[in-house]
This record gives sequence, C-alpha cells and structure tokens, in this order.
Amino acid sequence: MTVALWCVLIAIFLPYVCTGVAKVVGGYRLSDNHDPRDFMESLNGLARRAHAAQMNSFEVMPAFAAAVIVAHLVGTAQLVTVNVLAVLFITSRLLYIICYLADWAILRSLVWFVGMGLIISFFVVSA
Repeated sequence: MTVALWCVLIAIFLPYVCTGVAKVVGGYRLSDNHDPRDFMESLNGLARRAHAAQMNSFEVMPAFAAAVIVAHLVGTAQLVTVNVLAVLFITSRLLYIICYLADWAILRSLVWFVGMGLIISFFVVSA
C-alpha cells in the first residue's frame, strides 16, 4: 500500500479525533448517548468549534479519497508526487483543525483553501 492510501485511512479517522475533543471539552457523559447529535449541537466555545471541525473533516474526506484513488488508477503521476501531495493534505487538515480549535478564523480559511488546492493538484498531476 502506498503512503497516499495510508493517508486516506488517516483522513477517515481525523473527524473522530475532533469528535473526541468536542466530547471531552463539552463534558460528554454516557447518559448523553441517547441523543449524541443533540448533545453535539448544544455545545459552545471550543467544544462547538471541535464539532464544526469534525463536520468539515467528514465533508472533505470523500473528495480527498477520490483524488488519491483517481491518481492511482490513472497512473500517469509519479508515485512520489502523489505521496507528497497526500502527506501535505493531511498536514493541511491537521493545521486546519488546530486553527479551528484556536479560533483563528482567517488562517483557518486560508489553510482550507490550501487543502482544496491540494485535492485539485491530484487531478492536475494525473492529467
């Protein structure tokens, strides 16, 4: 398996890291498990930002996975390039989550654009 495909697995689990932060900071209790979505929507501050980062991570993950898979299927891109792009994407997502948690809105948006640019890059190098 390539580094890029391992990065897809990492991207699949990144939202759950954010979920854990949201629940720990938000004071989640097992009794809240009857309606965890309602609990997550009731959060404020850092816990709510962690939940929002979770949602965004779920939203972007399919596009990243598709980009990596397309790059592998087409096979015209250098594998090293695909692996580097994947690691850069995961790095951008980690920075995005940090920016979200720290409430650095402008920097978070810039990092989001970098991540989206990296997804586009998979297609460009595969063309």
